[in-house]
Amino acid sequence: MPSWEDVVEIGTRLPGVEVGTSYGTAALRVRGKGMCRMRTNPDALVVRVTDMGEREALLQGDPDVFFTTPHYDGWPYVLVRLEAVDPVELGELLEDAWRVFAAKRVVAAWDAEQEAAGE
Repeated sequence: MPSWEDVVEIGTRLPGVEVGTSYGTAALRVRGKGMCRMRTNPDALVVRVTDMGEREALLQGDPDVFFTTPHYDGWPYVLVRLEAVDPVELGELLEDAWRVFAAKRVVAAWDAEQEAAGE
């Protein structure tokens, strides 16, 4: 089961990601924007997704892992049950959230580096 420490380990591998706080809870930011944060009541990881279509696909595709609350209606965020999410999928979610806010040149350099490494 991934923990906040795992989220930090995965997220800070990405260029420009910083650990901070948001709304009084632990958060990861890139360029000052929140890509994810912990939430209480209910306990979950709030993650930025690329768009509302991805949000709906996640919510409908795996409701045991992804959910929302009325507070997030109309916003491209999902709540993730860390105790239920696959660690590989968590990494993909964090990378997608990073891509939303990272500078395009940084994303291009990251992609080139990953391609050169064969990943």
